[in-house]
Amino acid sequence: MERAGEKAGLKSVMDIAAIRAILPHRYPFLLVDRISELEAGRRIVGVKNVTANEPFFQGHFPDRPIMPGVLIIEAMAQVGGVLAFKSVPLTGRPVVYLTGVDKARFRKPVVPGDQLRFEVEVLNRRPPFWKMQGKAYVETDLVCEAELTAMVTEEKSEISGQRIAKSE
Repeated sequence: MERAGEKAGLKSVMDIAAIRAILPHRYPFLLVDRISELEAGRRIVGVKNVTANEPFFQGHFPDRPIMPGVLIIEAMAQVGGVLAFKSVPLTGRPVVYLTGVDKARFRKPVVPGDQLRFEVEVLNRRPPFWKMQGKAYVETDLVCEAELTAMVTEEKSEISGQRIAKSE
């Protein structure tokens, strides 16, 4: 039986609760609803259902709501972050920092009612750095693509007497 919002043939590998357990983001900045495919260290597919009640639509733009491109890139990066978290065996809590966005292109506007499907593939991995190619689709239309660079590290535990590592 299909769950609401799922297309035929797409089953969740991770639901929102599992994503929340990995990513530090919370509403209104958690921009991933579901992970439908995951091959650790290689590729991931994530979904964002774009609804009319998203807080950014109030100001972007009131007469013609369009999802801001920077938030499409952020959602793509969050999907890539899930891939990195699930691919790196760390003893502490993993932390992913977005360190670069290259070759970003926006092809079509994303509007309320669209379902964004993010396909992110690893291009290169040289710990602690990752380079990924991300593509965002609405149905079969490519709406955004970019190369993302991220750094994967881990927080030091306060419990063990070490200060929590912070990147500036």
